Amino acid sequence: MDQTEAISKTKEFYEANKIDAERIIFQKIPERLVHLYELLNKPEFCIPINYKECKFDVTTITKLENNVKNYAEGETPHNIVPGQMIIPSNKNSTELFKIIKSNISQLIEDNSILRLWITLLIPKIEDGNNFGVSIQNTVLKLIRNIDSASKTYLDKWSRYCAYRGKLISKVVKYPFIEDYRVAIEEFDEKQHLDVSLILREIYFFNTVLYDVIIKNIEKIKNPRTSNIDCLY
Repeated sequence: MDQTEAISKTKEFYEANKIDAERIIFQKIPERLVHLYELLNKPEFCIPINYKECKFDVTTITKLENNVKNYAEGETPHNIVPGQMIIPSNKNSTELFKIIKSNISQLIEDNSILRLWITLLIPKIEDGNNFGVSIQNTVLKLIRNIDSASKTYLDKWSRYCAYRGKLISKVVKYPFIEDYRVAIEEFDEKQHLDVSLILREIYFFNTVLYDVIIKNIEKIKNPRTSNIDCLY
């Protein structure tokens, strides 16, 4: 690839990034805000939550306690299929988090495009007329903060599953200790509440991001009032 072709490809990439970024700002985020608002008004995401769906079902564990113990000790009962040994997760929280996860993943993906778009619009460093550049940097900081918080929410789910699994193993090992069963119910209730709060945070992130960018769109695109060469 010669220099001329490389420059041409680079300009194509810049233009494609610009189109993607503007579609996110003017179409995708507004559509997502409507979608998230509708989700927030569904009963399963409302606060206070009906915690009946969080109740821990001990029936499966009670039936499988002896067989699980035998498996743990290296014995293999002939009348039990291994697949039947699975103790299910909290289906209600799992389904709700699937909805949350798709919205978080989309937000992170869109932010990466917006971050690149704004970064490429930052003019060369020189004295004076830097107010627009400071706005660009402020928006970039906001995007980074949203990314960091969003990824933390994804980590919380894996930590929830890991800790809940440990509690269930305690129920299997010590079925006569009721506190472990109560601990699972309390933990599930907290997780259900956390999922609802996370959805509100994702709605808040999208709202703030959209508001800040729209209010400062001209300064983001043209950070300096003087005539400057830009990528677009």
